[in-house]
Amino acid sequence: MSDSDSDDYLVEQPQLAPDDPMRAYVPLSFGKTSKEANIATQIERARRQVEIPAAPKKGDRKKDDYSDNDSDDDDDDSDDDDSEDESDRFPVSHELILKTHERAVTSVSLDPAGGRLLTGSLDGTVKLHDFSAMTPTTLRAFRSVDPWESKKSSATTDSHPIQRAEFCPTSGSHFLCVTAHPQAKIMSRDGDILTEFIKGDMYLRDMKNTKGHVGEIATGTWHPSDPNLCVTAGSDSTLRIWDVNNKRSQKEVIVFKSKAAGSAGRTRMTSVVWGASAQGSNPVLVAAALDGSLVMYSGNGPFTRPAAEIHEAHKPDTWTGGIDISADGRMVVTRGGDGLIKLWDTRKFKEPLVKVEHPSTSDRFPMTNIRYSPDSRSIITGSASGHLHILNPGNLRPEHVTPITPGIPIIVVDWHPKLNQIITGSANAETRILFNPDKSFRGAVEVMSRAPKKRHIDDDPNLTMDQSLLGLSADSIITPGAVVQKPKGKRGGGNGSGTRGPQVQQITPFMRSQPDEKHISENIPLSRMLHEDPREALLKYAEVAKKDPIFTKSYKETQPVTQYADVSEGEEDGEGPDRKRVKR
Repeated sequence: MSDSDSDDYLVEQPQLAPDDPMRAYVPLSFGKTSKEANIATQIERARRQVEIPAAPKKGDRKKDDYSDNDSDDDDDDSDDDDSEDESDRFPVSHELILKTHERAVTSVSLDPAGGRLLTGSLDGTVKLHDFSAMTPTTLRAFRSVDPWESKKSSATTDSHPIQRAEFCPTSGSHFLCVTAHPQAKIMSRDGDILTEFIKGDMYLRDMKNTKGHVGEIATGTWHPSDPNLCVTAGSDSTLRIWDVNNKRSQKEVIVFKSKAAGSAGRTRMTSVVWGASAQGSNPVLVAAALDGSLVMYSGNGPFTRPAAEIHEAHKPDTWTGGIDISADGRMVVTRGGDGLIKLWDTRKFKEPLVKVEHPSTSDRFPMTNIRYSPDSRSIITGSASGHLHILNPGNLRPEHVTPITPGIPIIVVDWHPKLNQIITGSANAETRILFNPDKSFRGAVEVMSRAPKKRHIDDDPNLTMDQSLLGLSADSIITPGAVVQKPKGKRGGGNGSGTRGPQVQQITPFMRSQPDEKHISENIPLSRMLHEDPREALLKYAEVAKKDPIFTKSYKETQPVTQYADVSEGEEDGEGPDRKRVKR
């Protein structure tokens, strides 16, 4: 053996199959290795495993499925030649699931920048999510707000389902919150109440003289360009335009006169949309009513008479909850409770251009909506079967249908213009954010691109305690067995500002539902007299009062002796001479 061969050593390695699970425990290098997150793998895990349905044959399609679509037969040939996958055309290839509510999600909205997401639910809460603070393992809301919860300890606090929660499209500092209540609220992006609009006088017959809604508000929306104006639609047959800086009265009130038989001129307003006009000057205000009417007003007034009105646009007494207007203000799409989606032209606001059948869920969820895409090249809406339908805005034919929550209805949908992501809210309390890593920006893409946060015991609120209730900071050291004292600058668990609040009332046996009888008998004077006869209680002190009087004792020695006149037997019987004759 030569010297050159003695320097070479052969190290035997275990012979493992490429798919052997033991390879995960075999070291690949020496020294300490750092574990880094594989971002590509994380994003790949978010890919939706959806079976692509087979395209229907042309011979199976009936001619009566769609109306007024004969001119679009030539477009089918060009669609068949398109080699691009449908899932790549729309941001639906990946998804992020948020489970922060307890009941059905009825409203979703993103601020204009796309950094904050708010969701409303039938549980009466609004959840605020911040994409910059979330990671793949910490998908939760940073704040939960009940708009009608004044104090946590209040026993008379009411809670109302969230009908609509929408960020202002021109300013992300506040949002409109509409609940099943006559009063709408303007709240800040952090969940604080900024304005609470007034409630109207329900005893006034003329709605023009009321200062606010007298019935439940169904929905509301913002002015397309003015961040200080919003409109609400109520069950009192009115649309009210509000200025966020004046909560004492609405700016304008639009009273809709229903022409349905037996309605006495009133009906419920079910949905409203405020969008740009076709000419780009004045915006357009379009609203739907329960009697099936569809009414359009000039967005900047006057609102004395509608610019156009369609009677029985949808079937009367069905809830038309979905309505939206295109970006250019020319087309209006509605989704009614009669199971139809109709397309209208604002320039010829008389008959629908196209109508297709689509099962409605407004009988169970009146908040069901339909939305245009940011560029108005598509229309999105949910379905009762849990599928997301992306429709062609010209003929309302489905361009792409993908299951989101199979078997569970999708209530609300939204498509953000900057993020290019679709948000859905379902009846199973799930909020899903659909995105495409190649075509979407920020939002859910940023969340899935972060390394997972290491789980700590303090991340579980069930295993931690809020030390602020004890007057302690999070970094304070508690000595076992020591007496915890509250700071002297505050009373009753103040808000941390150092001000002296009201003194907290101590809990005594009187405040409990069943008082302590022993405590009452020992500390309350005369408590035993509750079950004693008052006449006997007084007569037992008669002899003591006669022998030792308290109030007349000082006059006992100087009290004059009572002297009575001597009366004979005859005078006593009334026969005396001095007896006066009684006048009759």
